[in-house]
Amino acid sequence: MKEMGKKRRRGPLVREAQIAGWLFVSPMVLGFTLLLLFPMTQAFYMSLMDWPLLGEHHFIGLHNYRNIATDHLFWKVFGNTLYFTVGLVPFNIVLALLLALLLSKSFKGIGLFRTAIFVPVMTSLIVWSIVWKYMFATDSGLINQVLLLLDIRGPAWLYDEKLAMPSVIVTSVLKNVGLNMVLFIAAIQQVPRSLYEAAMLDGAGKGKSFFNVTLPMITPTVFLTVVMTIIGSLKVFGQIYVMTQGGPSSSTKVLVYYIWEKAFKLFQMGYASALAFVLFFVVLVLTLLQWQLRKRWVFNESDT
Repeated sequence: MKEMGKKRRRGPLVREAQIAGWLFVSPMVLGFTLLLLFPMTQAFYMSLMDWPLLGEHHFIGLHNYRNIATDHLFWKVFGNTLYFTVGLVPFNIVLALLLALLLSKSFKGIGLFRTAIFVPVMTSLIVWSIVWKYMFATDSGLINQVLLLLDIRGPAWLYDEKLAMPSVIVTSVLKNVGLNMVLFIAAIQQVPRSLYEAAMLDGAGKGKSFFNVTLPMITPTVFLTVVMTIIGSLKVFGQIYVMTQGGPSSSTKVLVYYIWEKAFKLFQMGYASALAFVLFFVVLVLTLLQWQLRKRWVFNESDT
């Protein structure tokens, strides 16, 4: 009888706790449903339709996806996207790590250097791209003017099929390298000093200490930065839109720009939605692949 009385008293308290819990999580659930789940469901529905911006739309099943498979421009755009990713990610990670190693130590004026490198991260992407577009200008750009002082005639950076994408990659690295640098600095400063002291007693120099102590200990941060940088590079749009608009001859046209072009210039909303889900699938597969491979090189991940 006493146990039944306790259960009766607990009943309202449990219900109140459950209601309070749902009230606390309801903003997140509502935001997830309205801002993510519903738009994704609607986009997938659109990808199965012939959906012009104006006029009637009708169901065509997987026809948009079959068209993507035979779309030669899509494969060129997909290759450009991979080119951008493969060019940007190693450059960004290595440069950020080198800067972090230099700026993780204490010396006079270190805050100024860290701030100078991090400021571009907070700068508007559109403003940053416009400035670099003028710097890469063929005749009056700052870069070619400096080269001219050295009796070197600079190329048409953004109008050369071989140079346009590397130019955008360099611009993108300089824009975002500060974020990864800050993450690496935080990780390096958390490495126990006792490990370096033990390495010194074993006769390890700075190079061996880096590869045998620092790098293994910061591999979780390296993994995080690699995943974030790859995802960000696959979604590149602003730099391309401002600096090259996909040219010359579609040499810098990437997947997100192609989606925008199909949706808002050609008004093929169904095809653009299908392209968006192809991009989503590519990002998902690459992220899951990295998540599985992390056990082979991320410190203390082999047993998880």
